[in-house]
Amino acid sequence: MQITHQDESIYHLTYCSNIHQGESMPEVLENLCRHIPEVSSAVTHEGPFGIGLRLSAQAARDLSDPAALADLIRILRQLNAYIFTINGFPYGPFHGTRVKEDVYLPDWKDPERLRYTNQLADLLIPLLPDGQVGSISTVPGAFKACVKNDNDIRSMAALLIKHCAHLVQLEREHGKRIVLALEPEPCCFLETIEESIRFFHDYLFSEEAATQLQEAIDVTRTEAQKLLRTHLTLCLDLCHAAVEYEEAAQCFDALETAGIEIGKLQISAGLRLPNVTTKSAELMQPFIDDVYLHQVIERHGSSVNRYVDLPEALSALEDDGIEREWRVHFHVPVFLNDLGDFSSTQFFVRDALARHKASPVSRHLEVETYTWDVLPLQYKNLSLNDAIARELCWVQDQLR
Repeated sequence: MQITHQDESIYHLTYCSNIHQGESMPEVLENLCRHIPEVSSAVTHEGPFGIGLRLSAQAARDLSDPAALADLIRILRQLNAYIFTINGFPYGPFHGTRVKEDVYLPDWKDPERLRYTNQLADLLIPLLPDGQVGSISTVPGAFKACVKNDNDIRSMAALLIKHCAHLVQLEREHGKRIVLALEPEPCCFLETIEESIRFFHDYLFSEEAATQLQEAIDVTRTEAQKLLRTHLTLCLDLCHAAVEYEEAAQCFDALETAGIEIGKLQISAGLRLPNVTTKSAELMQPFIDDVYLHQVIERHGSSVNRYVDLPEALSALEDDGIEREWRVHFHVPVFLNDLGDFSSTQFFVRDALARHKASPVSRHLEVETYTWDVLPLQYKNLSLNDAIARELCWVQDQLR
């Protein structure tokens, strides 16, 4: 959905289709035809409905066939819909099988991640409406345990700069701009806003980076510095930031000061246990699944403990009388705050959207609650399409 802010700036609101199971392009097309009409009709909007498309590596290969691309364009016309952003984070299967830490593979140390992301950008060009900026969200560099030294960091930066060069060439050839948006996530190389700013400053916006871009394309040093900042951006996932105990206003202020654009704002909420005990922690058992990682960040006083997955956090918990808070990376519908024995990080989403309402922080807003399939049954009292529509309507209400 295209929305005009009071200052006449334009941004787009959608949901991410990674909530739907489907790795091949025929499955993707079937999902669009099955879900978009019902969701679109339930949400108040004028004009075409914007779609946040998730394309796996398999679907991207399928869509490289001109016939498949023509089918997608035809279906978009029938649905009165358009695509402005692609989720290029999960490369392989994302539902119904163990994903866990493999979701970050191939990471940005691997040339296959570059090839795949370049392909996504190529595919977005014919889908992106004229005059609009497109975005592709991607992994936060790598899973933190897989980054061993500075050589690994430089390898990631080098591939990201090569992707930036590809995006520049696409804009030169087609007149359409696409930005890459790195998505910080708990227990990953880019985890906090502070870490993200440091990486951008030291590696992506550095003099060395500008030299590498100059060597790849014919631009001046000043142009290279500008292009790096234009095409390499951040995907700020509100669940991830809240789980890290960030403050919404501080996130936006710090990124603005650092000159890092928010290419995509992912609207999501996680779980919060304000005072976790062994008894209350046991109530988290239904949220354990064999598919996704559910990182836990524990805070007590000034100390912070990080756990890669929920079972690890439960095993380490002691009934020692120390007051501690847990925030858990498990995306729950953004309209849910009271979850009985615990709550969500909806407060963070409200703060972020209030800031966006006052002054837009990103062109692209995308609700992302991909965990619907593994959400405990007591929180699934709506059909999937009704839940998606309710999330979008809830966001619209915050922005009115």
